[in-house]
Amino acid sequence: MDKIRIGVSKCLLGEPVRFDGQHKHDHFITDTLGRYCEFVGVCPEVECGLGVPRESMRLIGDPSDPRLVTTRTAIDHTHLMHTWAAQRVAELEKDDLNGFIFKSRSPSSGMENVKVYNDKGGFAGKAPGLFGKAFMAHFPNLPCEDEGRLNDPDLRENFIERVFTLWRFRQALSASPTLATLMTFHARNKLLIQSHHETLMREMGRELAGLKAGRRARTFRGTRPS
Repeated sequence: MDKIRIGVSKCLLGEPVRFDGQHKHDHFITDTLGRYCEFVGVCPEVECGLGVPRESMRLIGDPSDPRLVTTRTAIDHTHLMHTWAAQRVAELEKDDLNGFIFKSRSPSSGMENVKVYNDKGGFAGKAPGLFGKAFMAHFPNLPCEDEGRLNDPDLRENFIERVFTLWRFRQALSASPTLATLMTFHARNKLLIQSHHETLMREMGRELAGLKAGRRARTFRGTRPS
């Protein structure tokens, strides 16, 4: 079958792009998921122009809108990262990603629970990394996880299930973008949907049954990650 394209933080693929010149190669991603997935690697800090090695950074300030600041020299890279991230997420639209795996606890790539410090160095709260936040805002319906959470069997199963289901959905509509295809997909995945949300499964069935030809284009328009 065609491989499923997902985005991954580059250090998890074994690339030495971390601030200390090292990597965080995750063999579950490359060796297990790699049998089925094609990876689009992203390293926010390197791609926005920072070198390897480089000074480490952390999030500082208000957890709802933190700044990205170097730990020793206090250089503020917030504007640089925001500007680059806005451009990069737009570029990723053309890659038709079916999900993303972020580097946990990274001030740029973290999906959630990245420590935020106050100006005195004390703990102020937690937030997603700046690129992680920008990506999830731009692609709100894509499955996202970080490699730390994938160590939990239930979270790992849920993520893989969502990625494969989204990929099958897009494959089906790409081959035949018709109402019949949509109804067939729902029928084949009814038990899967029911296992997560029975009420929603029934609502989807009623919605499909009531569709008319004139609504098809509007219904299918939301199938791409834009």
